[in-house]
Amino acid sequence: MADDEPSILEIIKFNLGKEGYEIFEASNGLEAIELATKCNPDLIILDMMMPKMTGKEACEALRKLPQFSDTIIVFLTAMSSEQSEIDGLVSGADDYITKPVSPKVLTTKVNAWLRRLPKSLPDTSKGLEIDRERFLVRIGEQEIILAKKEFELLALLVSKPGKVFLRNEILSSIWGTDVIVGDRTIDVHIRKIRQKLNLDCITTVKGVGYKFEMQEKQATIH
Repeated sequence: MADDEPSILEIIKFNLGKEGYEIFEASNGLEAIELATKCNPDLIILDMMMPKMTGKEACEALRKLPQFSDTIIVFLTAMSSEQSEIDGLVSGADDYITKPVSPKVLTTKVNAWLRRLPKSLPDTSKGLEIDRERFLVRIGEQEIILAKKEFELLALLVSKPGKVFLRNEILSSIWGTDVIVGDRTIDVHIRKIRQKLNLDCITTVKGVGYKFEMQEKQATIH
């Protein structure tokens, strides 16, 4: 949630917190991008007018980052003109809400937006199930235990099968911009994931990055 009015942030945090949501607060558009990159949220709520970077600019910047191409982004703003709403939606937002809005209505809308998210990643991996809510990985009936970063890395790759994720993209999505890690860190995590899954499903694109590919005949481990 990004808004330059502390009172708005406090009200929303209080009401959504009662629903069990974890809220991360930013006071401007630039901070919102930095925080989103670090926390990888399911939903981003932006005010339109903020210092340093407007909500519209932040939304456009977020949509250019691959990890936020499908993230739900919503504007919550006092700007109620038709043109402002058009600008917000054209910038990449999924919805546009004008202030004031009752906490109950906003909470109901948040619940509705997040119902769009799958309980687990789509079964594009032919039997490999990744359950984000329970932090579990399964192959058939077998549960695979992964460390937190291993899980996040695998989930990122599986989210777009066939897509080559660049090394700097992986570092930014999984470790964020505040932590300094080298390319070797990615290689070590990929090796551990391969060993634990015992599947030939992560392809190295030399000098570029990694991609997830899996054929149906590889779905079952005997």
